[in-house]
Amino acid sequence: MRSLAQSTFTFQSEHEADTDKLGILLSTYLQPGAVITLDGDLGAGKTRFSQGFARAMGISEHVNSPTFTIIKEYEGAGLPFYHMDMYRISQEEADELGLEDYFYGAGVTLIEWSSLIEDLLPPDRLSITITQEVDHTRVFHLTPHGSPYESWCVQMKENGHLHDGTNE
Repeated sequence: MRSLAQSTFTFQSEHEADTDKLGILLSTYLQPGAVITLDGDLGAGKTRFSQGFARAMGISEHVNSPTFTIIKEYEGAGLPFYHMDMYRISQEEADELGLEDYFYGAGVTLIEWSSLIEDLLPPDRLSITITQEVDHTRVFHLTPHGSPYESWCVQMKENGHLHDGTNE
């Protein structure tokens, strides 16, 4: 496992439109095999982010949390979208699902509650943790693992969309 002492970038969302904007920004960088993990407390906005992200990928179907089905597959405009929710599954059960086929496949994988299967995650991924502030603002903490994800975050920072510890 890589060190977690790497750069973390932040994105502040005061409205659902802001959350959608982050999904739109990320969708411009997507490539086959991209993995985005999503963690945060109940009600933090994981599913809301997933919905906006899916729309940005060109998915017109209603996207909801796959809490009981574990994995839902959608056809995006350019890439398939694999939406996963690990909230009700053990790491041992997740290990039997063949997740590697998704992680290294032709689509984009977004995993809610990914911290519950930490040992099964690919080393290269974009980890997002959502925190909710007292004023109901959501702060998205993006931690890139691997050079493509680092490049995404650096470009979004250079374009004024993300912040890091050097300019807050």
